[in-house]
Amino acid sequence: MKRLFSFLMVLGALAVSTVGGAAQAGTPVRIGYIPVLGSSALFVLDGEGWAKEAGLDLNLVRFTSGPQAIQALVSGRIDAYVAGVLPLLQARAHGADVKVVTAASIEELEVVARGPLAVLLPAGANGNLAPEAVKTVLEKFKQEQSHLPRIAAQPAGSVPDSLLRYWLQKRVGVNPVTSAVTIIGVDIDAAQQAFLAGAVDAAVLREPALTVVRSRLKDAGILASGHDLMPDQPGSVLAVVKPDAPDRQVWAKVLGGLFVRATTLLATHPDEAAPFVTRALGGGILSEDVMKKALEGSASRFVSDPARIIEGVRQLQAFEVEQGLLRQAQPVEGLFDLDLWRQLKP
Repeated sequence: MKRLFSFLMVLGALAVSTVGGAAQAGTPVRIGYIPVLGSSALFVLDGEGWAKEAGLDLNLVRFTSGPQAIQALVSGRIDAYVAGVLPLLQARAHGADVKVVTAASIEELEVVARGPLAVLLPAGANGNLAPEAVKTVLEKFKQEQSHLPRIAAQPAGSVPDSLLRYWLQKRVGVNPVTSAVTIIGVDIDAAQQAFLAGAVDAAVLREPALTVVRSRLKDAGILASGHDLMPDQPGSVLAVVKPDAPDRQVWAKVLGGLFVRATTLLATHPDEAAPFVTRALGGGILSEDVMKKALEGSASRFVSDPARIIEGVRQLQAFEVEQGLLRQAQPVEGLFDLDLWRQLKP
């Protein structure tokens, strides 16, 4: 009897050990992201170890543009997405069940100029140019350089491309855009490299590229700030594929809660986030000091409340329909899981 009891005790211990081991393995979650400062909350929650502590085994998949990430999302290669919000409307138009759980940032993108184009900006200008002033700058450049200003953005359908066109047409009043500028669609890294090399006259950039550009090109100037492009400009978001599926509801809520926690840290103590963001975005080239400067300058733009960007999304979607990038408008409210957001709200 004593031997039987000991045998049963061993079996019980093995069972507990097996169950514990399965739990410790964590729930696998594949997250596609764009390597920009707006994705910083993802790097923080992963780097701090919060995800692992919460039972999530994250696999971070890097993409260089929103449309690339959307292709992976539609084909089922990622479970969640941290990047610009606009491409998600295209995914939903093609039948993808994906919803924004929380915002990550606003007013990320700026149009920065260099060389002859920057020289034409008013002294000390930091964006905030009146529409007529922008038109005058573009026209003078064309006359003096005998070609249109070349502006690097990302491919058609991406947030930088649509936002640049929206600003020029709707806020500046240049129509058609092709009569005033030449837009060159390349990926994020190529846009920064082309700008630094002088291959283009301006570029739609965001942090940390903006901090790098300002440190290397003292003559660079802001043609349009993030607020100029669109007040409360929609930036990066956290979206989950099939968030209502039973096997995803639990981890979607956990991930969303951690994302909000990380966004709050970025907004209040950006210096604490710098090591994790540097590791993710620095590539061994950018120092932690540069990243800290970029984070501190962007602290007020780390926002998790999706209500801040809904109107901007609606305006940009209407613009994309007008431009023929979307066949028809999707219900914007349907893109946001506001019920889940209310559960995450700090």
